[in-house]
Amino acid sequence: MTGGSLRQLFMSALWEVFGALCTVSQKSSRKRFASARRVSVWPRPSVLLSKSGVPRASTESCKDESMRTNSSDLRAGDWVRVRSAAEILRTLDSDGCLDGMPFMPEMFSFCGHKFQVYKRAHKTCDTVFPVRGRRVDHCVHLETRCDGSAHGGCQASCLLFWKDAWLKPLGRSSQKASPAPNDSSASSACSLSAPACAESDVWARTTCANGPDADRVYVCQATRLPYATADLQWWDIRQYIEDYRSGNVGLWRILCGAVYFIYYAISTAGIGVGRPMRWFYDTFYPLWGGTPFPRKAGAIPDDQPTPTQALDLQPGELVRIKSHQEILKTLNTRSRNRGLYFDAEEVRYCGGTYRVLKRVTKIIHEKTGKMLEMKTPCFILDSVVCQSRYSECRLFCPRSIYSYWREIWLERVSSKPSSSDQEAVEQVASHCEHASSSR
Repeated sequence: MTGGSLRQLFMSALWEVFGALCTVSQKSSRKRFASARRVSVWPRPSVLLSKSGVPRASTESCKDESMRTNSSDLRAGDWVRVRSAAEILRTLDSDGCLDGMPFMPEMFSFCGHKFQVYKRAHKTCDTVFPVRGRRVDHCVHLETRCDGSAHGGCQASCLLFWKDAWLKPLGRSSQKASPAPNDSSASSACSLSAPACAESDVWARTTCANGPDADRVYVCQATRLPYATADLQWWDIRQYIEDYRSGNVGLWRILCGAVYFIYYAISTAGIGVGRPMRWFYDTFYPLWGGTPFPRKAGAIPDDQPTPTQALDLQPGELVRIKSHQEILKTLNTRSRNRGLYFDAEEVRYCGGTYRVLKRVTKIIHEKTGKMLEMKTPCFILDSVVCQSRYSECRLFCPRSIYSYWREIWLERVSSKPSSSDQEAVEQVASHCEHASSSR
């Protein structure tokens, strides 16, 4: 038997065991979703393509969950140019969407610029309903993030979704010759037809309820994800093949993810081996360069307040994230500090040194569309994002949401940033989306 056949047999057996151990968890997630999916913050217009290729709204209530997926042909590392605003507007329906995915006003500033594909967005995580995986058609992520300027100053800095029709491929080399960004060589979907949507319409669709700020309901890509995507089961092995073939994730990381979830499923199966397995994991994780067992809860009772600390951190300062054990001392039994959940995805960053990117005091609640004002501010750090290494039902999601950090989980490394560092960080904070743009 060849080495390739052995590897294929091993991976097949691995996924069979993985599926058998996680069935109970999956059934529980389905029940939670069934009761929650009836809630909506906006009408659910699905989008169909006319013969000319121009999207048109249909009367269907939601996107067909069983439709065949059509992934992007772009891979991580490919270069693209964002089409002109006029070209993009011709691809949108009257709601400012393409296949249900909104084109947001914050995205206009990237038109005509050149970027490298960060990851293929063939799947994503839905944070509107109980967190789950979703399929996405013809979509990628660039190194571009929303600055919230058209959505009440939301500070979440979400990674933007870009439809293939909004981009012009340039190939693997950034030096490859390409037409001007406003030329007439756009796709047939946006070259002949009159736009069904104007720029003013895109701005108007950022809210679906006017009134005082407290009553305003915002509409963005994050709030619309359930209606611009299709269902994706965690056991659909094709998604992991595409993770690898698209350049999103390496083979070793996929193997490590499968081993972790098998290990985690056995340790929580209620057969009396959980404690020794967690001890073994915490004792020997340095051998494979991993992290301590990531799913642990704090010990503070829910009815008692969790501690807080004020460091008056500013953007640009260097901070060290405390160890996992130190952070656990600040959490209650539901792994929360002042209501903020400490996620397993944050454990791998513990002990590292990073630069403060932004102080976060308000974000849009994806489920309600309303602005959430934080009683206790939190922080996002440069390059510290969710990598979906330990995330149930959404493994290797490419969305790269920023992790939120309490000040009590951090300690200052440098007292104040230098003037040159401060200027650089201010530029990053206001234009962090342009990190991979053409110079």
